[in-house]
Amino acid sequence: MKILHTADWHLGHRLHDQSQFEEQMLFLNWIENYIITQKIEVLLISGDIFDSGSPSNQSLEMYYSFLVKLNNTCCKSIIITGGNHDSPGTLNAPKHILNALSIKVIGKATEDIEDEVFKLNIENEELIIAAVPYLRDGDIRRAVAGESFEDLTDKYKTALINHYESAAEECKKININTAPVIAMGHLFATGGSVSDSEQNIYVGTLGHIGAKDFPTYFDYVALGHLHRPQIIGGNEKIQYSGSPNILSFSEINYDKKIIVLSTENNKIIAVDAIIVPNFREFYRLSGTIEECINLFPTITSNSFGLNPWVEIVLKEDHTINTDDLKKEAEKYTFEILKISLKTQRKQKGIEELLKETKSIKELNPTEVFKLKCEEMNFDLQENPKIWDAFNEILQSVKNQ
Repeated sequence: MKILHTADWHLGHRLHDQSQFEEQMLFLNWIENYIITQKIEVLLISGDIFDSGSPSNQSLEMYYSFLVKLNNTCCKSIIITGGNHDSPGTLNAPKHILNALSIKVIGKATEDIEDEVFKLNIENEELIIAAVPYLRDGDIRRAVAGESFEDLTDKYKTALINHYESAAEECKKININTAPVIAMGHLFATGGSVSDSEQNIYVGTLGHIGAKDFPTYFDYVALGHLHRPQIIGGNEKIQYSGSPNILSFSEINYDKKIIVLSTENNKIIAVDAIIVPNFREFYRLSGTIEECINLFPTITSNSFGLNPWVEIVLKEDHTINTDDLKKEAEKYTFEILKISLKTQRKQKGIEELLKETKSIKELNPTEVFKLKCEEMNFDLQENPKIWDAFNEILQSVKNQ
């Protein structure tokens, strides 16, 4: 049996207000062909199918069209779990219809853990899946009046671990033939590496769990949430597939991947990382205006034919005029999405940042909070509880 693990599609994502519909469609076409040619029988999507809790009709059309197309392929079973960007209601709404197509959807934590565990029978082989979605605090932990911040985070982490242990126990109950057991998850596992596009992730001690916290009963843990493909804690049984498309210029220096697992005689015999093609070329140029202009002729597209997207990081003073840069770029087919200054953050305070920002979307809440603290001479390193509290509030607001 062959199982494909992917996550973080973020359908509908816009990069600096530019639609990524074209490369997302190219990815869906590519993965459909890959599933057919490589005879993939099980598809696991570990959360963040959509970039927004209110996906556009275009994004929904991409999603449902892809699922329907797979119905006539060798892919016999699809399991989809919700991520922190997904609306549980949107994902769960058609779950009974999709179930008729052998597509299981778990948009949020269920009241009964057995509803998150599935036994698949394909070509006389069995596979057990613990389809754990993004676990929101309110879904798995009961709040008690008067709890301290430390109590809240400790109890959430404990509830998180208990949820996976309960899922493992449920898998044991139905696994009478010692079939391989795979858990799905959408969370930040300590030791993981993030990129600029993961604005909902706080990398600290806020209820995160590590590789050692997952039950050893699982033969593989298919994670989503982090956009860089990576192995957690040196344990190849616990991996992030990463996002298939570039969602930030900070992601251009590593390959995008999907993970393919092969089973034989009730064991996982291979875990292979497959490189996803770059459907659009991305460039980050750094230097003076003249140095960047001299690099323009080196910017080329690829076989997919989409216009390259460019970020320029200038080393010069922020009072310089970038008109020459923009005028020269008009001679080429690439698009400049962002021009910034290497020393910009050191030179600009919060009031300047707000005044010069063209769109509210350009503001990262955590960066603004840090800048405001600097202006007020408030040392966050000496007050880690304030930093934790800010991120707890931020995540709570974003997960509404």
